[in-house]
Amino acid sequence: MTFETMDVGTELKRWRERRRLTQLGLSVAAGVSTRHLSFIETGRSKPSRDMILHLSECLDVPLRQQNTLLLASGHSPEYSQKSLAEAPMSAVSEAIDRIIDAHDPYPAVVVDQQWEMIAGNQAVRILTEGAAEFLLEPPVNVLRLSLHPEGMAPRIVNLAQWRTHLLARLAREVEVSADAQLSSLLDELRAYPSGGDWHDDDHTNSLLVPLRVRAGDTELAMFSTTTVFGTPRDVTLAEIAIESFYPSDTQTADYFRSAAKVTETSCRT
Repeated sequence: MTFETMDVGTELKRWRERRRLTQLGLSVAAGVSTRHLSFIETGRSKPSRDMILHLSECLDVPLRQQNTLLLASGHSPEYSQKSLAEAPMSAVSEAIDRIIDAHDPYPAVVVDQQWEMIAGNQAVRILTEGAAEFLLEPPVNVLRLSLHPEGMAPRIVNLAQWRTHLLARLAREVEVSADAQLSSLLDELRAYPSGGDWHDDDHTNSLLVPLRVRAGDTELAMFSTTTVFGTPRDVTLAEIAIESFYPSDTQTADYFRSAAKVTETSCRT
């Protein structure tokens, strides 16, 4: 569906139902009468620009989709969409570079909403070593790279657990964003080999879901954190996330530190 063929009232109703809200629930949250909300959803009343933005905020509609709703109503977009290479985003680009460089010697990647890698630090190569070349050609989708049988999957010791974690996370993102590309990616990843069965009630001593990867004769154990920018006013910025990996044990920390020293030495010679 394009914004030219979109019915704004119907689309707002879909977002309300996606958020599992009744008309009464949304009317209370938005401070709008159920009668007026019903008129908007059925097309009997055309919502103003401010009303679209207000209801979108109450429904936690992503910025990209808010712009689409506005365009469909004949209004200009509320949020910019600039690339990281454009001058207004220079401070953001510099901040991202500082964050991932400072995270060395441990891996960190910057991804967009589609999980395509925007940037990565030097340590990422340790995780991607041995992956098929076609998976490393830009744009690199880090979820596809992780779970593809020619990607990282053969080296992931706890593939079933890690796969379950990634698919559940992606499914939540599809539910929240209603993004068709993410939904297609989810279907693709679900078709990859599972690595066996894993259930939430499996016994584990980890407080976080670990990523365990073989690097030669060493098993690396890591956990990840996600960093996003607060209160974004730009679509690109709203869809960026920084995935940082931290060592779960001393052996993993030592391995990454040693690998970084080897790289630094080779760069000097």
